[in-house]
Amino acid sequence: MAWWAFCMRKIPARYRTALVVLFDLLAVPVAWYGAFWARFNLEFGPAFEHAVPSLWLLLLGLMGVQLAVCRGVGLHRGMWSFASLLDLQRVIYATAANLVFLLLVITFFPYEISVPRSVVVLYPLLLASLMSGARLGWRMLRDRTFSPTRVRGVPVIIVGAGTAGMMLLRELIRTHDWHVVALVDDDPHKRGLQLLGRSVEGGVKDIPALLKKHETQHLILAMPSAQPETLQRVNQMATQAGAQLYSVPGLHELMGGRVAINAMRPVRVEDLLGREAVQIDTEHVQQMLSGQRLLVSGAGGSIGSELCRQLSRFDPACIILVEVSEYALYKIDSWFQEMRPEVQVIPLAADVRDAVRMRQIFAQYRPDVVFHAAAYKHVPLMEVGNAWQALRNNVVGTFVMAREAVRHRCQRFVLISTDKAVNPTNVMGATKRMAEMVCQAMQSEGGQTKFQMVRFGNVLGSTGSVIPKFREQIASGGPVTVTHPEVTRYFMSIPEAAQLVLQAAAMGEGGEIFVLDMGEPVQILQLAKNMIHLGGYSEEEIKIVFTGLRPGEKMYEELLADAEQTVQTPHPKLRIARARPADAALIREVQYWLDEALSYSDAQVRALLKQWVTEYAPSVLPLDDERAGSTKAIRSADVEVEGAVRP
Repeated sequence: MAWWAFCMRKIPARYRTALVVLFDLLAVPVAWYGAFWARFNLEFGPAFEHAVPSLWLLLLGLMGVQLAVCRGVGLHRGMWSFASLLDLQRVIYATAANLVFLLLVITFFPYEISVPRSVVVLYPLLLASLMSGARLGWRMLRDRTFSPTRVRGVPVIIVGAGTAGMMLLRELIRTHDWHVVALVDDDPHKRGLQLLGRSVEGGVKDIPALLKKHETQHLILAMPSAQPETLQRVNQMATQAGAQLYSVPGLHELMGGRVAINAMRPVRVEDLLGREAVQIDTEHVQQMLSGQRLLVSGAGGSIGSELCRQLSRFDPACIILVEVSEYALYKIDSWFQEMRPEVQVIPLAADVRDAVRMRQIFAQYRPDVVFHAAAYKHVPLMEVGNAWQALRNNVVGTFVMAREAVRHRCQRFVLISTDKAVNPTNVMGATKRMAEMVCQAMQSEGGQTKFQMVRFGNVLGSTGSVIPKFREQIASGGPVTVTHPEVTRYFMSIPEAAQLVLQAAAMGEGGEIFVLDMGEPVQILQLAKNMIHLGGYSEEEIKIVFTGLRPGEKMYEELLADAEQTVQTPHPKLRIARARPADAALIREVQYWLDEALSYSDAQVRALLKQWVTEYAPSVLPLDDERAGSTKAIRSADVEVEGAVRP
């Protein structure tokens, strides 16, 4: 049998289909004459021989019906190696059609064709048995479930006896890389039951005992829709028992065909946060982006690069990659060359603060939609010693991009903002709020370009975020540094953020500040503990040290300012914030910063920000002597820049 299965796998698919058609056709005469043979007690008498000519004609009709129905229901397209209830349903359709045809013939031609009533009953039963039995037998041969179970591969326990657990178990039996010794599930109705010969031996609380009983150190989590609390509980059990916990892909990935059920990986901290898959209005986004020239600033950054990848799905005419970092530009350009060579990309090294370079890019490539993701976003770095650079990059750079978008009549301009722009206590957050105000002011001036701003919190794994830092600290043996035991942050995955940015862009009519649903805030201390456990360590092995809040940091982040209200949108994860209107004089002020070669101290920058962003409350007070409370005071001070003195 094994050699026959091996030979069949070597036959091209079109010939295997022909063999399936031939088998289903031959099943008709075999069942037909088998029914007569059984009717006449395994002997064919004179009555049968007399009726043979008419029975031959009837048999040809039955074979014709068989061929037509099998092709109509797609029975020949089914893979016998994965025969299922759907294939059995198709077999029943074919058998029922044969029976109906037979009944019609013997009803309308009772004297020409004489068929015993027992044959009418036996024939469909034999036909269905032959067709379904062959398919089931082939699947049994392929799965080798008819042979005695042998211990193969690494012993493992599957957590979850639902749909994903069944799919995973079936795949693991086929591959023989793992040997499933038991399943666990918290559903009490499943206790003691079996899946493909493997028993459900307990719940999550029984994991340590079952690991010891079966002498294994491996768990596979087959619960794609489990709540974060359940995942954390399983992870904690695995850590206490010193076991390695793996996870299977989500069901949406499996059904999309992007990965196989047995494409397992160690559980990541992202899994424990429990972010649901985002569903966007693909058709609406497609209409906005298809055939358009798209420009992404900060294209090599965490958000910018994922935006570029997501944009490539919607058939753009080209994607213009604007990035100041040569290495980051090289990486995203290389990704397109390797993964999406059919998408035209234009990699351009450029600084968004360079007005001449930006004007040249817009004039030459004429983008239709701009996604402005370039920004300085590291709070402590921008707070001390770099405040002026943060203002120039986040505010002046946004103004330069927005002005060129209006000048060259871009359809849309999408600013990637942050939750730190709400009631900001740091320079970075205040400059991002000013960038929003610049876009609001540009929208108020009228014109063809629609400006949208999108706010969201931290993205998992982004450059400079806490998760990569924790990973490095755990890999080096600790300690893991947490600023404060009560500090919380919002988190979402980079792909989720990028998709919602596209959805917001497609929905916007101009001037809206979109707020993404970030879910529940995550306690950073608990995040650190989860990552330590995922690394296979205990909190005694990897210590957690509290270092205190850094300059500009808040205990918690907000998504809406006190004076703002939100309006629902058709998408459940998007809302619109109604922020106060921006002062038109802001554009003249930013234009002055762009035209003049200025250099302001941290204290002066904070004074500027406080003047324009009234809700800004600096958490770091200026310690130098250059205290200034107004723009006028700052401008009156002589500032030395590259050997020259400018007002």
